[in-house]
Amino acid sequence: MARTKSYHHGELREALVAAGRRLLEEQGLRGFTLRECARRAEVSHAAPAHHFASIDDLLAEIATRGYRELAEVMENEARRAKPEPTARLVAQGVGYMAFAAAHPALFQLMFNREASRFETPGLAAAAKQAYHFQLAAVDAVIPKAPAEMRKRMADFAWATVHGFITLVLEGQIGEGESPRALKAKSMATLAAMAETVVRVGGVTD
Repeated sequence: MARTKSYHHGELREALVAAGRRLLEEQGLRGFTLRECARRAEVSHAAPAHHFASIDDLLAEIATRGYRELAEVMENEARRAKPEPTARLVAQGVGYMAFAAAHPALFQLMFNREASRFETPGLAAAAKQAYHFQLAAVDAVIPKAPAEMRKRMADFAWATVHGFITLVLEGQIGEGESPRALKAKSMATLAAMAETVVRVGGVTD
């Protein structure tokens, strides 16, 4: 019989999340099982049930933390940017793309079309927080625009950034290009996005 590891209260949950994150990044959703997470955490295959009722519950926790990390990366990039609102909006896009490129499997999980099957209040709140961060950046760029227009432009900005990096990850954009060329293309896309937000959503006195 294989040895199992003992954990103090609360540590097993963290160990399972960490093991699940590594498994997800290595094998994607198709290779993700609670049994394998338990094996990597060195506990019995029944142990995860003490913290996660199902595989969907564990995936929801991993995705929730992913959204929090995404918001943090976007915020950090914005802080390093020039103080102009458009520069901060572009910087958030840089952070968004960098996160997706660094964690493609996690990114796919967060925006999986079947994500509704494991959505929890915590996951919904984390996703909403990331969106509100995007909305706040657009608000700063076009503060005089009507609320509906600002929301529409926030959706446009998000769709532009998300769509571009998704196509990159799927090999539809940038395949065979040098990292430098791909970076230039991504920056041009972000600049065009910010310019469109200003042009379409801007309100003159």
